[in-house]
Amino acid sequence: MTPADLLADAFGRIPDTVDGVLAGIDEDVLVRLPDPEGNSIAWLVWHLIRVQDDHVSEVAGREQAWTADGWADRFGLPFPATDTGYGHSSDDVAALAGVSATDLIGYHQAVHDRTVEFLRTISDDDLAGVVDRCWDPPVTLAVRLVSVISDDLQHAGQAAYVKGVLERR
Repeated sequence: MTPADLLADAFGRIPDTVDGVLAGIDEDVLVRLPDPEGNSIAWLVWHLIRVQDDHVSEVAGREQAWTADGWADRFGLPFPATDTGYGHSSDDVAALAGVSATDLIGYHQAVHDRTVEFLRTISDDDLAGVVDRCWDPPVTLAVRLVSVISDDLQHAGQAAYVKGVLERR
């Protein structure tokens, strides 16, 4: 197994969790806030997809699926196309009230497919290449990809937890 294969396996675990959270979810549960300052399942899932789309597209040197494939128009959110959710307020989170599980699953599948496609193009040597010099130490491709996996799995786990809490209420 190559490092790229290992990364593809790790990225492949994200849809398993996301799809489990979204499978058969009641639309009210999808967009309900766990408390006035919390994040909805819809926002958590949208955010994790946006982060993956943004970060992997950047290192792959291509336009994000969000804009290239029309997902931004389909979702119709009141944010700039570059927005990934960082720093969102409760009002911003509430803007996802009209998002469907079907659209989240579709967008996530599109981003996942693009991620795996990119991973098939990289070599072990590519993983050591610096992709961001704004940090000390500079960030390599390997570190960036592991960071995205970590962030996405954390948010997927948060969404699963919120679903459990809301469904028991």
